[in-house]
Amino acid sequence: MSSDLPLLVVRHVPWEGPHRILDAFDGVPVHVHDAFSPGAKLPPVGGVRGAVFMGGPMSVNDVHRLPWLADEVRWLRDALDAELPVLGICLGSQLLAVARGGRVAPGPALELGFSPVEVLDDEDPLLRALAPATTVLHWHGELIELPVGTSALARSEPTAVQAFRAGRSAWGLLFHPEADAALLDLWLAEPSMAGEAREQLGDGCERILRAAVEAVDLARGRRLFEAFAQRCAAVAAGA
Repeated sequence: MSSDLPLLVVRHVPWEGPHRILDAFDGVPVHVHDAFSPGAKLPPVGGVRGAVFMGGPMSVNDVHRLPWLADEVRWLRDALDAELPVLGICLGSQLLAVARGGRVAPGPALELGFSPVEVLDDEDPLLRALAPATTVLHWHGELIELPVGTSALARSEPTAVQAFRAGRSAWGLLFHPEADAALLDLWLAEPSMAGEAREQLGDGCERILRAAVEAVDLARGRRLFEAFAQRCAAVAAGA
């Protein structure tokens, strides 16, 4: 394989991009696939070093109105078969779970804000960067039911499955380890996101979220992304 293989980044809405994840891929070409663009086609699994599937306000179960979600699940199944490194964030983790044979269903309430996740496997190549627990941004209303044989790698107080590993090289994270103050500002500038935050946290949501982000240990997330980048580099090198 070629060291020039790009990293695939899949966006589902314009404001949910990879943000700090790309800091770990300095000098690596990036192929951005905007699923919301008419006619957009995913590249072949063998044409990328790895893939990052980002979040979005839709559900993985919205295939009736967004048929390209089914295309992404099929692509992820092929990626799992090829043992391609994959990192799924929020919606991306739901897509990966379904590709693995799991299910996604609405939860009892929206989980929104900064709060801890507890790491359940401190030897996992990626999640050990966050062990034993770390504060991250949550912004989801659905829960993941993993298939038999797949175990949760992290949990929060209200959510049993906050992270999981599918096969050897694919990880799903329901939370947002890429979030920092700059990303938060970007999201709160989007009316739909700001409205959801106000509905969940009240009129002081911006102050609450901006104060909470100051407590986030960004170095932990950086180590997680670097571990994923190393997996992708090994694929590009043919290892």
